[in-house]
Amino acid sequence: MGNTSPEVVVVTGASAGVGRAIVREFAKHQAWMGLIARDHDRLNAAKNEVEEQGGRALTFPIDVANAEDVDRAAEQVQREFGHIDIWINVAMTTVFAPFKDITPEEFKRATEVTYLGFVYGTMSALKRMLPRDQGTIVQIGSALAYRSIPLQSAYCGAKHAIVGFTDSIRTELIHDKSNVHITAVHLPAMNTPQFNWCRTKLPRHPQPVPPIFEPEVAAEAVYFAAHHRRREIFVGWPTAKAIYGQDIAPGFADRYLGKNGYDAQQTSEPVAPNRPDNLFQPVPGDYAAHGSFTKESKDFSLQMWMTLNRKPLGIAAAATLIGAGTLLWKRNNAV
Repeated sequence: MGNTSPEVVVVTGASAGVGRAIVREFAKHQAWMGLIARDHDRLNAAKNEVEEQGGRALTFPIDVANAEDVDRAAEQVQREFGHIDIWINVAMTTVFAPFKDITPEEFKRATEVTYLGFVYGTMSALKRMLPRDQGTIVQIGSALAYRSIPLQSAYCGAKHAIVGFTDSIRTELIHDKSNVHITAVHLPAMNTPQFNWCRTKLPRHPQPVPPIFEPEVAAEAVYFAAHHRRREIFVGWPTAKAIYGQDIAPGFADRYLGKNGYDAQQTSEPVAPNRPDNLFQPVPGDYAAHGSFTKESKDFSLQMWMTLNRKPLGIAAAATLIGAGTLLWKRNNAV
């Protein structure tokens, strides 16, 4: 692709939450985008945002749990926009409930979207990237891919599975000496609409476990991951703490979350009667990137900034050490 050619990017779960923030981030760079989600109206709103920034967009109001629909969308993007450079799997759904209260149908549905949706998206991307030996796939993961919490067994299971199959694919790409890159961006608690429309069987309104970050923090990390060959990126200190803490003291984490994890995921407000949910059907409404926890959310992560800038920081640290060493040598050898 020449310098004047736009990047071609596909985003699943593109109409709201982290997916919508990612669309906006790539729109700043005039990308040509394939937008996949279930809600037609929100997809059109995302499309308008892309085009207002000078890019182009195709919308696909489909369910990522349908492999054939996902592949047809990929084929249309490639036919109309050219080779797909970046594919980003974001789409998810979940059930907030103790495992004993989840039905087989609910667990299956959450798994089909949140795990198999990534599988089908990855299949469609690789089908088009491998023949030209070029392209990047970004999997949106979570701290919960390594450290599970109560009340989200379906979501945690799916995110763990994504890490497993992504690692397997990575080894196959290495074996084949492929230039196609696959990476994962693991997120902390995000202020997205999912807490307003996820299926819940809890007595009080679901919330992300504080500290909470705005979805633009994730979008910045995803854009970076799509253009740098990092294996994984952890966004926010809470993500790093959860993942490394799981390695160090998993039993302590089990007991702590068993005691505190229920209240941490609920506000003080009762769940509204007849609350709609998006497990099987999209919830209508003018939802975008942000949820209802803006006042509690952070729009900057120092840990992520240091992660994304580790090379210049390393150079600066090395230069500082060399400079200090040189100054000390001069002082010790002064006449």
